[in-house]
Amino acid sequence: MNSVFCAIALGGNLGDPKTTLESALQVLSQKPGITLVKRSQLYLTKAVGPPQPDYVNACAVLSTSLPPQALMATLLAIETQFGRVRREKWGARTLDLDLLLFDDVILNTSALQIPHPRMTERAFVLAPLVEIAPDWVEPVSGRTVADLVKTVDCSEVKKMG
Repeated sequence: MNSVFCAIALGGNLGDPKTTLESALQVLSQKPGITLVKRSQLYLTKAVGPPQPDYVNACAVLSTSLPPQALMATLLAIETQFGRVRREKWGARTLDLDLLLFDDVILNTSALQIPHPRMTERAFVLAPLVEIAPDWVEPVSGRTVADLVKTVDCSEVKKMG
């Protein structure tokens, strides 16, 4: 398979999330078939769901020769490597890696949905993503990331120094 561009979101709010996100990007960039092309700054975001610490979020654009399912399996393995345990929906976590966009692919299986089904509603995804991929067209809506970010309230998403 030829390389394609994909976009991922990173987040975490347990332990030292800043260090975890930086380390996860390093681990990811060392995996065969994955190249880190561009990454956003880190953002601090109020948590959604049960009471928990604020999140540190970021996005990255990768180039990959892996098919979407293999890339997702790699992301899940890295989450586990960094101590991710899935206990409750929207619960606190050491690391969350979401596959947002995979070229212009639309995929809807029980195991994987691309584009990520809730990315267009999430300021903590769109704010860092617009920094690195403003012209990327989300294939379901047909709208650019720069256009989509205008439709969400980004007031709770703050760039970290």
